[in-house]
This record gives sequence, structure tokens and C-alpha cells, in this order.
Amino acid sequence: MKKLGFGLMRLPLLNKEDPAAVDIEQVKRMVDLFIEKGFTYFDTAWMYCGFNSENVVKEALINRHPRETFTLATKMHAGFFNTKEEREQVFEQQRVKTGAEYFDYYLIHGISANSYEKHEELDSFGWLREKKEQGLVKHMGFSFHDSAELLDKILTAHPEMEFVQLQINYLDWESPWIQSRKCYEVAVRHGVPVIVMEPVKGGTLASVPSEAEKLFREYAPDMSVSSWAVRYAASLDNVMMVLSGMSSMGQLKDNTDYMEDFKPLNPTEQELVKKAADIISSAIAVPCTGCSYCTDGCPMKIAIPQYFSLYNEDMREAETKGWTANQSFYKQLASAAGKAGDCIGCGQCEGMCPQHLPIIQHLKAVSEYYDK
Repeated sequence: MKKLGFGLMRLPLLNKEDPAAVDIEQVKRMVDLFIEKGFTYFDTAWMYCGFNSENVVKEALINRHPRETFTLATKMHAGFFNTKEEREQVFEQQRVKTGAEYFDYYLIHGISANSYEKHEELDSFGWLREKKEQGLVKHMGFSFHDSAELLDKILTAHPEMEFVQLQINYLDWESPWIQSRKCYEVAVRHGVPVIVMEPVKGGTLASVPSEAEKLFREYAPDMSVSSWAVRYAASLDNVMMVLSGMSSMGQLKDNTDYMEDFKPLNPTEQELVKKAADIISSAIAVPCTGCSYCTDGCPMKIAIPQYFSLYNEDMREAETKGWTANQSFYKQLASAAGKAGDCIGCGQCEGMCPQHLPIIQHLKAVSEYYDK
């Protein structure tokens, strides 16, 4: 397979206020061109596009192209079942919605520390093995949003998993929260191929600060800014597929043009990407160094540096972007520490901060963003 996959989460819409109002005729044209150019991988999930993405798969793909000409992936998220019976019902509905007799790739969706226990309790991994034995699933794996330590634990416990889907992009490569590099290295150690999600970080790396864009344009004037992000992820040796959510024909044409005859980043290009990442990272909302001097005496036990790190990452996102993994990470932290909104304004933290930051003010901004 060519390394570019069509992510069916951000499809063109007829009504921007309704995620289920997919422009099906435009999607049909996009699907046709994608296959015409030799690309075969399509990725959907139960709840994408207001639970309509799998229906779109049936209408734009399954009903219009021979089954052997493409590969289809979908997913099962722990948030949509609480019993083995409910899980089975969702799976059967996925088969009806997509019209697929089988799924080439099937994923346990978005595993994190919060959901892993549930999947083990209900034996989701064993259930997925059964689906493969029945011929309803060709390849089994999972997508993942958590620490490299947990990923290592899962892959050790379940060596039968054939692939893992990770959030990897040049901005998150060294992120202490996303842990792109660390998770990728865990997959490599286990010999498990990686499918990349969010290579453009939900559009963030398609619109970068002018200084970073200038670096890219001066080197390759005809290459789009987003192409650098997709090629960065695709250049990793253990990556088998890079997913891109394409919401317009223009985006699809751009992606397929440079990925049709994919060339990995050369050493000079790798250095340019690192410089761009530094430029983007410098545009941070809270210049916290993470020294943690502020936390020892906090009466509300607020994880101040960790919250600022999450907030900085999200403030780099496009204003129109919805959910990010950082919102889940915030909830995980807040379950063991005080929320940002628990601040009582005592000022202890500001008295200890070597950067002299207005921490109380910043915590209010963090609370406004996450606690609601």
C-alpha cells in the first residue's frame, strides 16, 4: 500500500454547524480520485461525523468500488458499550452501516489509562481475536492516547496485536504529554508497525507562524506547508500508513500529488522541520519552565506546571479545532490533583516563581478553557 490513508473524520460538510451533514457528492469525487491515484486505505469510526461517517463509507465507497480495490478500517470505543452484549451490538451495526462483509483493519479505539481497565475486564482483546478467527476482521490493532509506559504494558500483555495507531507529528515528537517519540520507540522495540494519526495536528501544522512558513517556502516554494508534516511522519521507518483527514478536494489533490511517489525527508529537510518546530513551540501562552517551585506549598494541590504545559499545547491549535487529547489528559491529572479552578488566590505560588509569572491569572485562563 502507498503510505497515505484517507481519514474520514473531517469530511466536507453542507452545514458547518452539523457534523453529520456530509457533502456526499463531493466525498464520492474525492474517493474516486484517491483510488484512481493508487491509494487504498480508508479509516473511519463509529462516532465520526456525528455517527454518520460509516454510512458515508457505504454510499461513497462500498457501493461504488469493488471490495478488493481498497482496505477499510474502523474502530470500537469504550465509551459506547458497557457490556459484552452492547459491544457486539455496536459491531453488528457497524457492519450494517458500512455494508462491509469484513473489515481489513479493526481497532480498539483510543486506549488510555481510563479505558484500558474496562477493555481488560470485558476482554476486548480476546473478542477482537475471535472476530479475526471468524474472518470478520483481517488485521487487529488499537489506537492509543497515553504514556509510553502504558503502551509498553499493553504490547507486552497482548503481543498478538498486529499494529498500533499513534499520534505522531513533528510538534508532538518531544511532547511530555503526547510522547510521540517515546511511544513510537516502544512500538519499534515490540516490532509492531505504526499507523500515524494527526500528522498535521488537526490542521495546526497547515497554518504555522510566518517565520516557520518562510523556512519551508524558501526551500521548496511549490510544496504546501502541510506536506512537510505528512512527509515527516511517513519518513519514519516503522510507519506503515499516515492518515490525513481531508475535508476538501484541494486538500486531497495536494496530499496525493506529493505522496503518489513518496520521497522521505532528506537530512537538510529534517533540520528545517526541527527549526520550524522550535519556532512554533516558542509561540507559547505561558512561559513556564516547569521547575515546580510553585506546587510544594499549594494548599489545593494544583498541578500548575502540568496544566500550563497542556494549555500551551492547546493554544497552538487552530481556534476552530474541537476536541484534543489534552482535554483527556487534563481530566486524568485533575482526578488526582486540584483542578485549575480550585485556586483560592493565596499567592503562595507567585511568591515562589522564579519567572515572576502571574500564575493566578493564568490558572483562571486554564480553568476557563478546560473546566467547562
